[in-house]
Amino acid sequence: MSIFKEIGLAALAVAALLALPADQAAAQGAVKSVHKDWQIRCDTPPGAKSEQCALIQSVTAEDRANVGLTVIVLKTADAKSRLMRVVAPLGVLLPSGLGLKIDAADVGRAGFVRCLPNGCIAEVVMDEELIKKLRTGKSATFIIFQTPEEGIGFPMSLNGFGEGYDKLP
Repeated sequence: MSIFKEIGLAALAVAALLALPADQAAAQGAVKSVHKDWQIRCDTPPGAKSEQCALIQSVTAEDRANVGLTVIVLKTADAKSRLMRVVAPLGVLLPSGLGLKIDAADVGRAGFVRCLPNGCIAEVVMDEELIKKLRTGKSATFIIFQTPEEGIGFPMSLNGFGEGYDKLP
């Protein structure tokens, strides 16, 4: 069974900051700390009682400098789960989902849960196995599809992931 698990709509009720498209997500919130290639950004969304923080990294495609992807790791509002939310560009082939490889090993695919005007969002609940792979890996490659045959890879450094994850409130 894949360690990527689709989640219900209840988990979509996390902070507005954390649901922004790739080209805006990295610019939102105050940078609280930098952990090598990752940043912790925090903001207090309208109506929220407290500040909400996320571990974030944005990258561009290997062969297309104008196509970006943002990975956001956060706690759910009830603080019981950790989510990985990936904001991919519009035009992605939704049924193919989002693929993930860590150090060239296939981890699985996640389904897209919704699209906003500037991007489509895939979300997974992070289990301990996925967290361990992200901590110990050197790089992750997120893969989106524009056609069933054409995947676009987004290489992302995992340098600092574990340190940043540990500091995430």
